[in-house]
Amino acid sequence: MAIIHRTTLKPTKLELLTSWLPTRPWYRGGTGEPELVKAGGFRLDDPEGEVGIEFMVVTDASGAAPTAYLVPLTYRGAPLDDAEHALVGTMEHGVLGQRWVYDGCHDPVLVAQLAALIEGRAQAQAQSLSDTPDREVGRSYTGEGAIPSDFTAPVTDDQEGTELRAPGGATLRLHRVLRPAPDGSPVPPPGATGHVTGAWDMPDGTRAQALFAALHTTPGS
Repeated sequence: MAIIHRTTLKPTKLELLTSWLPTRPWYRGGTGEPELVKAGGFRLDDPEGEVGIEFMVVTDASGAAPTAYLVPLTYRGAPLDDAEHALVGTMEHGVLGQRWVYDGCHDPVLVAQLAALIEGRAQAQAQSLSDTPDREVGRSYTGEGAIPSDFTAPVTDDQEGTELRAPGGATLRLHRVLRPAPDGSPVPPPGATGHVTGAWDMPDGTRAQALFAALHTTPGS
């Protein structure tokens, strides 16, 4: 299990995201600098114990209305090969030293563990506590056989999210702009064979849930 260190980060995660988020096609903020608050999320464990994996939810108050974004991140002790385009930034960790922070949709370790979560082979972990499962994270898988692990290229961003495609035609879509489920029960899109849901704090103090990711394993579905 990953150990959560109580230490300093320079710059902080939110400081890195303040510069990075406005460069994304799915960002909905105003013309000024983002006004970010960490609102929720969860972690996954790297089986090798080398890469930190976090699915962070941040709320931005800079636009006409607060918007929640899903930001999957990985934290590495050395640069990821051929991933300069996915680098969010670097930070100095008070215990671990320099860390390279990546958009996790481009990191094969995060993608493999997300597939394992959907399939039921991995357990979502609390964002800020060591060795503590996050029971608010939901997942399902109704497909046949193992989920592909080679969601590599292309990784495509659009106005709503990020889509990854496996060579066999399976797609994994991450919803970057989060919309709370009206009745608190997120529904996967038609044809999805797997999905992940999660929760976060709304600006008014209520708790919201939404679809975080959806898997389609049948080409054309």
